[in-house]
This record gives sequence, structure tokens and C-alpha cells, in this order.
Amino acid sequence: MKNTAGVPPLLLVEDSQSDIDLSLYAFNKIHFTNPIEICRNGTDVMEKMKEWEGGSPLPLCMLLDVKMPGMSGLEVLKILKEKFLTVPVIMLTSSRENSDIDAAYALGANSYIVKPVEMDRFIEIARQLNLYWMVLNSTPAG
Repeated sequence: MKNTAGVPPLLLVEDSQSDIDLSLYAFNKIHFTNPIEICRNGTDVMEKMKEWEGGSPLPLCMLLDVKMPGMSGLEVLKILKEKFLTVPVIMLTSSRENSDIDAAYALGANSYIVKPVEMDRFIEIARQLNLYWMVLNSTPAG
């Protein structure tokens, strides 16, 4: 088991267990080294934000689904960006609706990616997300 203490996590916000499993499989295939924390809905993210306000480390980035029961990903994004502007948010969703894409960017999303159905393509997306957002991207101090 690898030691990930002090390593910033990737936060995956996803309500579908099959999509969680697919994401974890893809990140495992690319030998992703950061811990992955999972929130299954907007309420879980609100609890996570309370932890961050208390001094817990922010995630290096967040993968956020748009279509979730209760609080949608767009509602989560709005609240998140009001409090934690510097957390990069990648919308990773099955929604191809222009209204969702436009709203996500208007609310501060850093990227919008439609989930592919092909496993090889999903693994490539995980590889690219890791390379850009976890390795190449510079984040503000603190």
C-alpha cells in the first residue's frame, strides 16, 4: 500500500456506482498516484467544504458530474466557486446539452468533458487529466 499522507487528493463527485467503478479502474490503469476521494452527491461535497473551511487540504482538482439527484453538479459548482475559487473543477458528465455546458463555464468550470462509453477512450481521458491537472498545472500557494 502506497503512502499518500500529505498528497493532495483528486475529488470525484459521482452518484453512479458504475461510473465510480469505471473512473477508479481507469485511474488505476494509468498508475495514478494521488489519493482519490469520492463524494456521491452535493450534500457530501457541502460536508467536504466544511472540512476545507476548517483547514483540511483542498483537492488538487475535482471531477464533477452534472446530473445528480438532489443538488445538481451545477448547483455544487456555484457554491464551490463562491467559497473556493482556486479549486479546478472538471465537469465529467454524460450530458451533452449546450445549456449544461454554457452554465458550467458561466459558473466557473475549468473544463467540460463528456464521458466516453469506450473504455480505452475513458482511460485516455484519465491519462490526460492526470498529466495536465495533477502534474503540469500550477496551483496557488495555500
